Amino acid sequence: MRLPASYPMALLAALIVLSPIFILITLATDASSLFDNHNLSILGNTLSLMVLTVIGSILIGVPLAFISAYVRLPFKKIWLVFFAAPLAIPSYIGAFTLYAAFGSGGEIHNLLGIELPSMDGLSGAAIVMTLYTFPFVMMTTRSSLLSLDASMVNAARTLGMSMTESVFKVILPRVVNGIAAGSLLVALYTLSDFGTPAMMRLDTFTRVIYVEYNAFELSRAAMLSLQLLVIVGFLLLIESQIKTASERHGRPLILFPSKWQLAAMFATFAPILLLAIGLPLAIFSLWLARDGFSSFDFSIAWNSAYASAIAAVVAVIVAIPVAHAALSGKAGRIMERVTYFGFGIPGIVMGTALVYGGLQLPFLYQTLGLLIIAYMLRFLPLAVGSVRTSTEHLDPSLVKSARVLGASPREAFTRITLPLTMRGIIAGAALVFLESMRELEATLLLGPTGFETLSTYLWRVYEAGYFGRAAIPGLLLVLISACGLAIMMSGEKRNQLEH
Repeated sequence: MRLPASYPMALLAALIVLSPIFILITLATDASSLFDNHNLSILGNTLSLMVLTVIGSILIGVPLAFISAYVRLPFKKIWLVFFAAPLAIPSYIGAFTLYAAFGSGGEIHNLLGIELPSMDGLSGAAIVMTLYTFPFVMMTTRSSLLSLDASMVNAARTLGMSMTESVFKVILPRVVNGIAAGSLLVALYTLSDFGTPAMMRLDTFTRVIYVEYNAFELSRAAMLSLQLLVIVGFLLLIESQIKTASERHGRPLILFPSKWQLAAMFATFAPILLLAIGLPLAIFSLWLARDGFSSFDFSIAWNSAYASAIAAVVAVIVAIPVAHAALSGKAGRIMERVTYFGFGIPGIVMGTALVYGGLQLPFLYQTLGLLIIAYMLRFLPLAVGSVRTSTEHLDPSLVKSARVLGASPREAFTRITLPLTMRGIIAGAALVFLESMRELEATLLLGPTGFETLSTYLWRVYEAGYFGRAAIPGLLLVLISACGLAIMMSGEKRNQLEH
C-alpha cells in the first residue's frame, strides 16, 4: 500500500514538535531534586491562580453568554464585539497598565488624588487574568446556547416554572460541556501565561522558570517545566474527552428585557469592560500625550514584523502537508494531533527547551532562526486548523478529474488544490503572524542579542520603570491583537453560515 505523499513531511513535523519534551527530559536528569517545599509553594500559587481565574471567568462569561445569545439588545452585534474585545489585549499589557494605574503613586492616584489598593500578588493576578480570559467561557457557552431549541424552555414555562428555574433546571444542564470547554481554555491560558504573574510578582511555574533560566540553572528550569507540562497534559486529556455536540437547530429563545433590566445589565458589566478595555487604552494614551513619539525606535516594530512574517511563511509550508495527511487516514490524524501539542506547551517551557537545544547546536544558538523555529512550533496548529478547514470544503471530484485528464499529483495540487485553498492558507498565515508579534516568553529567552521586538521592549521598560515609553508598543500590540480577533470572529461567522 502506497503512503500519501504528505506523510513524510507530516511525520517530520510531529517529531520536531515533540523534540522540546525530549530535550527537557534529558536536561532535567541533572536537577538536584525532583520536588521540595519551594515546589509546593509554586504549585500552590499556580493552581490557586488557575482556580480563581476559572471561577471568575465563569461568573462573568456565562451571564454574558446568556445576554448575547438570548436577550434582544439594541445594536446587538456591537455589544458582542465589546464582550469579546478583551481577547484583543494581551494579558501582560493589561497587567502592566493595571499595575501602573492602581496603588500609591499610581496614575489614578496622581491624576485624581484617589488612592486605590495596589494591583499585585495573587489577587491582582487573578483579577487581571479573569478580565482577559472570560471571553473564552462566553464564546463557548454562547455557541452551546445558540444550538438549543426554545421549545424545551417554553414547555417548562407552560408547566409552571419561572424563567429563573428554567435557566437552572433546563438550559444550564444542557450547556455544561460548553462551559467546561471554555473553562479548560481559561485554565490552559492561565497556566501558560508568564507576563501577568511576573508583573504581579506572583511565583508561579512560568515566573520561577524564567528566574531559574536567568540564574543559569537550566536543569532546574527544565524540571519545573516538566512539572508544569504534566498539569497541562492532564488538562489537555480532559479537554479531549469533552464533546460539545450541537442539538438540532430549532426556533431560538428570545427574551425582551424591560428598560430597567437593560439598565441593570449595563450597570453590572460596563465597569468590567471599562476596566479590561478602557483603562489600558486610557493609560497608554496618557503616556503617549506625556512622552510623545520621540522615545520609541520604530525599527523595533520592523523587527517584530520581519520575524513574525518569516515564521508565518514557515508555519504554512509545514502546515499544508500536515493538514492533507490528516484528511488521508488515521495515521495522518494522529500526526496532526501531535502537532497541536505544541500549542499547549507554554512559551516559557518551549523557550527553555530550545535554549538547551541551541547550546548543543552552536550555529543555531542566539540566532533569528531558532526564534522562528519556536514561533513555528508554538503556533503551527493555527495554520494547520485553517488549512485543514479550507481543504475539507474542497470538492474532491475536481482533483480526481484533473488526474483523469493526465495531470500529475504535483500539477493537480498546484493548479487545483492550492488556488482553491489559498484563502485558508492566508488566514492561517495571518493568525501565526499576529500571534508571533505578541509572543513574549519565547522571544525573551530566544531572541538574538540586541534584537528587540514590541513585546520584549515592553518588558524591558517595565523592568526599568520607564512606563511612559510603553505607550507606542502597547498600542501597536493592541491593534495587532484586534486584527487577530477580527480574523477569528470572521472565521466563526463564516462557519456558522456554512452550517
